[in-house]
Amino acid sequence: MTSPDNPAPARSRKPPHLLLQAHQTQQVPLSSPPHRSLRARNIPAITALFAASVLVLSACADEGGAGGADAASAKNISVAKIKVSSKDGATGAGITGTSVTVSGGKLTEVKLTEAASGKKVSGAISSDGASWKPGVRLERGTKYHLTANAEDAKGRSATENTTFTTVSSANSFIGSYTPDDGKTVGVGMPVSFNFDKAISNKKDVQSHIKVTSSSGQQVVGHWFGTQRLDFRPEDYWKAGSKITMKIDLDGVKGGQGITGVQSKTVSFTIGRSQVSTVDMNTQTMTVKRDGKTYKSIPISGGSPDHPTYNGQMVISEKFEQTLMDGATVGFTSKEETYKIPDVPHAMRLSSSGTFVHGNYWGSPSVFGNSGTSHGCIGLRDQQGGGGDTPGKWFFNESLVGDVVVVKNSHDKTVKPDNGLNGWNLSWSDWKAGSAV
Repeated sequence: MTSPDNPAPARSRKPPHLLLQAHQTQQVPLSSPPHRSLRARNIPAITALFAASVLVLSACADEGGAGGADAASAKNISVAKIKVSSKDGATGAGITGTSVTVSGGKLTEVKLTEAASGKKVSGAISSDGASWKPGVRLERGTKYHLTANAEDAKGRSATENTTFTTVSSANSFIGSYTPDDGKTVGVGMPVSFNFDKAISNKKDVQSHIKVTSSSGQQVVGHWFGTQRLDFRPEDYWKAGSKITMKIDLDGVKGGQGITGVQSKTVSFTIGRSQVSTVDMNTQTMTVKRDGKTYKSIPISGGSPDHPTYNGQMVISEKFEQTLMDGATVGFTSKEETYKIPDVPHAMRLSSSGTFVHGNYWGSPSVFGNSGTSHGCIGLRDQQGGGGDTPGKWFFNESLVGDVVVVKNSHDKTVKPDNGLNGWNLSWSDWKAGSAV
């Protein structure tokens, strides 16, 4: 039953939540004023609630409009995703592993600069546009800023900015190595690392340097002390083989408080086989090329007072002309000292100063007859290195990494770490020096 004071609800006009609100407001104590007065007081509340509902609906309508704008904006977002190897804000970043890659697009520009000076670091984008690497090794303890730009197939651009700092010199170690990438060397050339810090964690460091040969020869590392690591096969490298060295030292602990920073792959080629044997009894050097006698050359080796080392020695450096100062290798007395500013066609055989070189100051009669040097192997030559001389011929025919073997000298065998001369260790002794 209905009455003017209790009308039937208008179901088709009021939203459910308004009906609920109206019903709830009528649940009042019996002591409340008459219904008419109560109903009159609730009208403003219902009106306010309705207004709020309108606002909510309006807000929803506004959001729908923004959503449409967002959808349109999303269509303009590039699908190219740029990844920088060093995270933004990183400290202790490596100096050789920095790279930029992109998926879903191609790199268009990469700029790497030193943050302090603005100096640009050279680099190159790969031919397929998928990656970028710097052209030089980064400096240690330096802050860098990198900006990379890319585009997807629809020409939509993407940008990534990163700032990072490389590991400090005090907290890192670097290995200087020989031979360099892309070189062609002789069959005796070992891979040799010299680290700038003492390495106590030898096993981990050695295991992160892999040296392999296309010839299939087994290659083993050998430590000379704590800062030098050489690699060689049991016998000389096979002529024409390709040697690959993978350096994966970035992040490797070398010892207390020092970490590696290098990550690089290096390859070099072994040239023809050339092994030259110097017989001090006959003062003659016999050059063998690929196992066959190529030429015999008269020489003048070390004098009786200063004999030449015996053993297998590897050419480690070549100089068309160089200064030789006896004082730098211990010859300081008036009788022994010498200083020749223009020694021609010099090739180093040991760290202590043994060379095979041209000799223009000696009498032609000494070559092939007597030893007159302070321990070097002298070949007849001309001052300035001109002319057709044995010294010039041997220099031009030799590669870094060629082997010179000295026998029948009245001196001891050269130490295996005096130069690149580890061939003077037996294979078993060589392997015993491996940490792996």
